[in-house]
Amino acid sequence: MTSHILIVEDDELHRRFLRDMLPESDLGEVDVTEAQSGEEAINLIKSRHFDNVVLDLQMPGKSGVDVARAVWAKNSTTPILFWSNHADEAYARGIYRVAPKEANYGYLLKSTSSQRLKSTISGVFRDGQTIVDRAVNFTQHYPANSAELTIAEYETLVDIAIGLTDHAVAEYRSMSVRSVQGRIKGIYEKLTLSDVSTLDGGAAAVNRRTRAIALALIGRKINSKILEMAEKDLRARGKGHYLD
Repeated sequence: MTSHILIVEDDELHRRFLRDMLPESDLGEVDVTEAQSGEEAINLIKSRHFDNVVLDLQMPGKSGVDVARAVWAKNSTTPILFWSNHADEAYARGIYRVAPKEANYGYLLKSTSSQRLKSTISGVFRDGQTIVDRAVNFTQHYPANSAELTIAEYETLVDIAIGLTDHAVAEYRSMSVRSVQGRIKGIYEKLTLSDVSTLDGGAAAVNRRTRAIALALIGRKINSKILEMAEKDLRARGKGHYLD
């Protein structure tokens, strides 16, 4: 059976490299279509069927995340291999935020070896695995005693980073204010902000909420793309008035 694969990549050399690798990845016969931009890819996705997608994450105009949304809106189980220059935790977290629960995907750095690329293509497209490059500081599930933010804590970190108050997060996420505050407490603890320096008069020297966002930006846990994505989600769910 022929596997219909879409490559979305704005760099011609990278497209050619991916096209050469796909037939060597134990997928059997492949039919490859190329798109040079996110806009072109989304138009192709609307009119044609693809079994698998290899997707550059950062492109001018429509980003890889925009294309992924279109892919999964049409079929939530279509495997996607994200092909990226970025090892930042924020990018991998961003994919996890938009991926349907039933979807499997890969996140692989462009600096990886050809052999690693071929094995990841096989794992994601043929075997239905979810594979995140070992160089990316992210996993979907952390042990309870880990210093890493849980998925829930990360979600709340992004919510407060776009400016939402505790009460707004509670309404947006359909949870209690107390639960939101519990998550924020966990964020402070894991970012070592439980205790902060004080001034001579006893007042806190920093605002913990603002400092948590600053540390997350410095540590590349969040970035402008993740915040842009979060704001789009907020508006898509009819809560844009929170920010207006």
